Formats: sequence, structure tokens, C-alpha cells
Amino acid sequence: MSKEPSWDVYRSFAAVLQQGSLSAASRALGMTQPSIARHIDALEQAIGARLFVRSQRGLSATDHALALRPHAEALLAAAEALRRSAEGVSGRPEGTVRITASQAVGTHHLPTILTRLRRAQPGLNFELALTDDLDDLLQRQADIAIRMTQPEQKSLVAKSVGSVCLGLFAHRSYLEQKGCPSRLEDLRNHDLIGFDAETPFTRAGMRHLPGIDRSMFALRVDNPAAQFEAIRAGFGIGICQTAVATRDPDLCRVLADLFDLPLPVWIVMHEDLRNGSRYRFTFDALVEAFAGITQEAFSATGPNVFNAQN
Repeated sequence: MSKEPSWDVYRSFAAVLQQGSLSAASRALGMTQPSIARHIDALEQAIGARLFVRSQRGLSATDHALALRPHAEALLAAAEALRRSAEGVSGRPEGTVRITASQAVGTHHLPTILTRLRRAQPGLNFELALTDDLDDLLQRQADIAIRMTQPEQKSLVAKSVGSVCLGLFAHRSYLEQKGCPSRLEDLRNHDLIGFDAETPFTRAGMRHLPGIDRSMFALRVDNPAAQFEAIRAGFGIGICQTAVATRDPDLCRVLADLFDLPLPVWIVMHEDLRNGSRYRFTFDALVEAFAGITQEAFSATGPNVFNAQN
């Protein structure tokens, strides 16, 4: 490589990879399409290899481009971390905090929590990365993570705040129509709500439901919020957090003695962020909030028991 490409060249390259075309990348970056094309040409000349092949469907990444992709994404993550670190240089909790969490946590819990934090500290802004994958805090893909597994990296600050519990729930109207299962085997005769794509997490959960598999689901969807709304609509029986289901008086827990799956909750951040006021404030606030949520889940005794006589 005879000349080191500028940062803008790498940013354009990553945008084309993510968006799949020059036009989409130009819109995402707020640049002109010819400028994006010049950046790609410059990077191809610098490395001496083609990065994209044009087709009727847009641009297809070559093997060279795919090999460079993780490095380009790492650069983008580092640039975002630098931007966030440059914000709010005063001692007050202000600036942007990027939080990663599962879809279920991000849907059911974080909106209320972040609303309280924003009202307490109007200078705080938040970015949410909702994914069931474990974003890498060491590479600053996020500042704070809410995880359901204990982190293993030594350079992370982690606080255990208890566990949330998963249970089987159905709407009262569904149980009045279909009846309430008394054994796990009875679930085969019910309309079940479950996942579409298998993951290590779903496989681990299904080990607690022997004899039940994906083919038995009457509704398959990977989004936990959609699963929960299907339960609330009376579609059938599905899995959700007891602390969330208890808030709806029409949702009834079934087979509580046979299916009760605790998930540990950890609040995690990189140790280098401990002295940043906005990170420390947000971390401590999340610890307090989720400790309350897990206590709520623990203290919920027999939520909304179904009675066929009602």
C-alpha cells in the first residue's frame, strides 16, 4: 500500500458494505454518490485489488472486501466511541451513552428506565443496540451492556442484580376456550407461540420443555415483543418474563411448577469508563432499576392464576 487512505475512505467503504449500493451509502453518509465512488476507487488502488463487483442487484463484495470488513467495522466503532467520549467533558452527566441489551429487555424495561434518567439528567442522550448477540464492550461497540450471562473478560466492570424469571403464559380468554394444561405433555394440544430461528439460547430454553419442538408452534416469530403481544391477543400459550406478564391482569401463568426458568441479569461496562460521569451515573441507575425489576419478579407469587369458574 503506497499511500495510507484517509478516514473518509474507510468510512465510505464500510457504508457501501452495510448498505449494498453507492446510492444507499451516499444517503446514509449525506454525501454525493460520485464522492463515495471516488473513495472506493482510491481504496482499491491503494490495496491493488477489486472490492466490489457491479451487478443488476447492486454491488457484491469480493473476498478482499469481506476480509477487510471486520477491520472497517472496528474503525467505525472506535470513531463512535471517540465521538461519545468527546461529548460532555464537564463533570455533569451529559452526552451520549450507548447501551446494548436483548430485544426483550430493550422493549419491556429500558424505555421506562431511560425516561426517568432523561428527566433526572436532561443532558443525557442514549443510543440503544437491541440484539441477542453479545456486543463487544472491549472494542467499544457499546458503553454499557445488560446481559443474561456473566461476563468473562477481566477488563469489564460487572454487577449482578439478580434474575428475571421466564414462565408460560396465556390470556384468560384463550384458557376459557381451550382449557388449562396440567402437564407438559398437554402443551401438544394447545396453540403454542415460539421462535422461528434456532439459537443457542432457544435451544437451552427448550431443554426445559421436553417433547416440545419448533414444529409444534402455531406461531413462529423471533421478536419477543411480538410474541408477548400474541399472548396478550389470546393467540395461545407462550414464554415471557413473569415481571412483565404480571402487569396485565388478564394474563395467566400455566404450569408454573413445571416451567420456571431464571435468567441472571448483569450490568456491564468497560473499566476505562468508570471515571466518566455519564457512564457512572447511567451504570448505577441501571443497577438500581434492574435490582428493583428482579425483586419484583422474585416477589411475584402465583401471578394471575386461572380459574375456569371466572
